[in-house]
Amino acid sequence: MSTVSSAAPRAKHATASSAPLGAAPLANAHDDDPRRYEHLTKVRLEDPQAVARAAASRRRHPGAVLGKQNFIVAADHPARGALAAQGRPEAMADRRELLDRLQVALANPAVDGVLASPDIMDDLLLLGALEGKLVFGSMNRGGLAGFVNELDDRFTGHTAEALAALGADGGKMLTRICLGDPATADILENTAHAIDSLAERGLIAMVEPFLSVWADGKVKNDLSPEAVIKSIAIAEGLGSTSAYTWMKLPVVEDMERVMAATTMPTVLLGGDPTGHQDEVFASWGRALALPGVQGLTVGRTMLYPADGDVSGAVAAAASLLRTEEIKPVAAADTAATTSGKEAVQ
Repeated sequence: MSTVSSAAPRAKHATASSAPLGAAPLANAHDDDPRRYEHLTKVRLEDPQAVARAAASRRRHPGAVLGKQNFIVAADHPARGALAAQGRPEAMADRRELLDRLQVALANPAVDGVLASPDIMDDLLLLGALEGKLVFGSMNRGGLAGFVNELDDRFTGHTAEALAALGADGGKMLTRICLGDPATADILENTAHAIDSLAERGLIAMVEPFLSVWADGKVKNDLSPEAVIKSIAIAEGLGSTSAYTWMKLPVVEDMERVMAATTMPTVLLGGDPTGHQDEVFASWGRALALPGVQGLTVGRTMLYPADGDVSGAVAAAASLLRTEEIKPVAAADTAATTSGKEAVQ
């Protein structure tokens, strides 16, 4: 296989002195040698075609199946300038540390894949870390965190064409809908075009909708059940086909009512929660039990847990997932069953 994973660093516990100020040490870290990823720079400099070769030779994931919930690690936050996690403003700024944490998470066989921006995706391909994994590219990262035009969220990342060439499974788009911002019209149109472009290639469009507002100079997402339901109604109607569309939704109150708003496969996002990890996981567990929920797509919660134990956080989240394929009851079957009962009576 044409990767450079043979140069991967030796496993070693990080020490408190090597961790950023105020951070919990990474309990399952790789070697903290600052040159541990220098081989990636060498390949990018001398053999950039190695990325395409690694993508072409990668073993693919067998595909999503109803009931076997998927666990996808999200790593596209830095491309939008969103570096904060667990109250640390620049937690995700160190790319070497982020790659360490991603490799720890992806090494767990319960983790099905990754959602990443092109730069991180290419690093992981070169490291051989995506064997047998679902791969989703991040498509629009132009709505920089804190940007005066943040809601004018341009598609500056993966294209559908590039994702098809990489052998990816789909692309994700952040779709923030602000009724008071004229940029929303372009966002809806560009999202529809992206959905169509992915569908033409048989790729999943993972749409992450929010109803958003400007408040105190910042974009804030309305996480009330009513707002999430309305965002779903708008997002699932985008594009000329919904055949390949998934929803990526936050876990909010009254998730039963939220999930009743769509028949599309849905993955739950983690965000950057402020509550205790046990409480967060409990809320995920309740939501994962609902029909239509296909799994988790979470990043910072798993990669930057308060205690630094990435593998422990990943294992705890994985324990919430269903792993047995289920056969849904079709409407025709239900009608036949009801008719049979009436006949017996």
